[in-house]
Amino acid sequence: MDEIIISVFYDIDNFCKELKKFSERSLLPCNENGVSFEPPSSLSLSEIMTICVVFHLSGYRTFKWYYVNFIKKNCRKFFPKLVSYHRFVELMPYAAIPLALFAQSVGLQSPCTGISFVDSTMLDVCDSHRIWQNKVFKGVAQRGRSSTGWHYGFKLYLVINDCGEILRFCLTPANVDDRNQKVMESLTKNLFGKLFADKGYASKKLFKELLDKGIELITKQKKNAKNPGMLRLTDRLLLRKRAVIESVNDFLKNVCQIEHTRHRSGCNFVVNLVAGLCAYSFLPKKPSIHTGNMTFA
Repeated sequence: MDEIIISVFYDIDNFCKELKKFSERSLLPCNENGVSFEPPSSLSLSEIMTICVVFHLSGYRTFKWYYVNFIKKNCRKFFPKLVSYHRFVELMPYAAIPLALFAQSVGLQSPCTGISFVDSTMLDVCDSHRIWQNKVFKGVAQRGRSSTGWHYGFKLYLVINDCGEILRFCLTPANVDDRNQKVMESLTKNLFGKLFADKGYASKKLFKELLDKGIELITKQKKNAKNPGMLRLTDRLLLRKRAVIESVNDFLKNVCQIEHTRHRSGCNFVVNLVAGLCAYSFLPKKPSIHTGNMTFA
């Protein structure tokens, strides 16, 4: 575990140094000392971000138990100026934007190989029986339906390559359609080659828009489709491997724990989500497919 903490802190600390340089060079000063992302605490921003990310790699199910029984008892050598648990929870919102930027930077470093997969997964924020009692996400979260039933919360969109690395992600309310133009524009930025998806993304309009950008959208044909086209053998084989992105969603929910229904603030929901996405990038083994013997004519 010590090696994981050191590895995560090394990457995050280097990112925070670059972020500080960028803020001093490009952002308007808010006071005489200029813009600073540093929180008002003895803990540095990189330390706060590291603690948040390592939680999703530690195997602990609740953050309080992790912080009190692991970080405070076993990690004093890495974080000598630790604060109380309640104070740390107050500091977590300071890490929301830097963590989101770090998650995007990690994703942008993953190469697009020409074979990409897109899918969405629901993130519940409360039990379906307590929707009308939930005040934390009132007016923000929405009810939406997926293949597994009705949900209340948000929808996380992912684009991955054939190595299981996250290229792009996007968060929307649960009632947003998978073929939403703005969402797809954000997800397919800088992509090329083939994009594999399920039937929910089948749309002639979307296919033409992506084809103009150099991206070929490949989905299964709906039963009521008119004039269904024939797919090449390699495309059919890769379409069968689309389940790899389902495995990534499973890793994010059950290993990195990006979903739970105990959030007490919207900001800490964002911190938990993006910290889990960052943690996924540090996993030594990710779901992937082997395409070594395939030819793409």
